[in-house]
Amino acid sequence: MSQSLEGAVVLVTGANGGLGEEFVAQALSRGASKVYATARTPRDWEDSRIVSLALDVTSPESVAAAAAAASDVTVVVNNAGVSNREENSLLTSPLEAVRALFETNFFGAVQVVRAFAPVLGANGGGALIDVHSALSWIGISGVYSATKAAFWSATNSFRLELAPQGTQVLGLHLGYTATPMTEGIDAPMGQASDVVRDAYDGLERGDHEVLADQTSIDVKAGLSGPIEAMYPGLPARV
Repeated sequence: MSQSLEGAVVLVTGANGGLGEEFVAQALSRGASKVYATARTPRDWEDSRIVSLALDVTSPESVAAAAAAASDVTVVVNNAGVSNREENSLLTSPLEAVRALFETNFFGAVQVVRAFAPVLGANGGGALIDVHSALSWIGISGVYSATKAAFWSATNSFRLELAPQGTQVLGLHLGYTATPMTEGIDAPMGQASDVVRDAYDGLERGDHEVLADQTSIDVKAGLSGPIEAMYPGLPARV
């Protein structure tokens, strides 16, 4: 399965963010006929090809309403996500803060897939891009890592469940990328434009997974090695 963006109708969740803006712009540059740019507080894009649509992924009612309004969608970019650096410990953060991150990054993302899967099926199968992270595979970011690991697992299951209706499911992994979410982090940053380019290239090739940078490539490769190599801070075995 592969999905061309020429003439496609694309929906992007979290469209106001750094990656979201790139997903919107690059879909149009590749020939999409319409892009639904969704956010909790949608903005005016001043482009007749872009439809601003309210979508709060943590609200089942909002997700259902968006799926009904965007019934012509053929590509869904499941991009909305949040982080909370102040309350990111699985051990000490309030459980309410842990649950709040899961509500957006896991349950919200899952709700989007469940709502739009029938729409994609009715429109010929289409495609779904789930935006993950290199942190899906390495637990150095507490709650955030756990949410992304859960979402990665869900994507693997969705890929199998949606294959019979002809829906391509692509998992996108990336390391630190220069977006508003990563402001203040002192680390080498990739560019959102490069990540989105690689994601759409992979979609058009029919890929199931895209590793958008060297960080993601290295971290995934490390999964086959000893756990001490992934986590050098662990005590050495005696």
